[in-house]
Amino acid sequence: MSMPPIPAVVPKLDEATEKMQTRLCRAVGQAIADYRLIEEGDKVMVCLSGGKDSYGLLDILLVLQQRAPIRFELVAVNLDQRQPGFPEQVLPQYLTSRGIPFHIEARDTYSIVKRLIPEGQTTCSLCSRLRRGHLYRIAGELGATKIALGHHRDDIIETLFLNLFYTGKLKAIPPKLRSKDGRHLVIRPLAFVKEVDLARYAELRGFPIIPCDLCGSQEDLKRKKVKAFLQEWEGGSPGCSDSIAAALTNVAPSLLMDQRLFDFRSLSSMNSVQSDEAEGDVWLDQEPEPHQNREETLLLP
Repeated sequence: MSMPPIPAVVPKLDEATEKMQTRLCRAVGQAIADYRLIEEGDKVMVCLSGGKDSYGLLDILLVLQQRAPIRFELVAVNLDQRQPGFPEQVLPQYLTSRGIPFHIEARDTYSIVKRLIPEGQTTCSLCSRLRRGHLYRIAGELGATKIALGHHRDDIIETLFLNLFYTGKLKAIPPKLRSKDGRHLVIRPLAFVKEVDLARYAELRGFPIIPCDLCGSQEDLKRKKVKAFLQEWEGGSPGCSDSIAAALTNVAPSLLMDQRLFDFRSLSSMNSVQSDEAEGDVWLDQEPEPHQNREETLLLP
């Protein structure tokens, strides 16, 4: 089911909502500028699940669309996975009331996941693969040049620690990713946005939140354990999550142990003053530069 845009009346925001919106716009605009997430003429397919994160993403992109010095299109897409009790009228009603073009795709991935994954085991991996395949196909059918997902800064940090603790890999979620077949670009404009800010914004905006019955009911997920761990850590050491997020943009390959990133085998002492300081212990003495919002941010309101 697809719907064209319908002009909608946008009510004036109260002071608290406007302040939070401005804060989110700056963070999203910064990510878009830093990683060139949205460009002139793009058609951005915003994946809308009905959760606070995707609602917030769509809302902020709509604001930036009006303020940006570049032109780009937005289309909201929801994959109705046929979960029992899913209120299928909520998203069409909301999107129509906002005058947002949208496409609803109904695919029974819920039954597939329930049939193939034993009771009590994590469904996220299979669910995400099935969902991703459908979203890539829909993006091609709609002519979308970018696929926007609602992963925020906390998701990225949690994924970093999930891989660190359970897979032996030092990786997280990138703000921009090309699909394996090279046909699609996935972007995450909320990469600099904290989950607590999205939760507050969703409350202020009154988004009609739809819970996920697949992953939301699995209380023993490793991700939830990691989230609780990081929250406890932040409580004892305020600001540590900011430091972790900054570290993801401030990597020193020569101070890790991955031979694919740095040629340790060929490294030798040098008497020449022309040696590359970036490979030496100068990193140990450097203080990281503070992350600041630049005035030339692409979509800064």
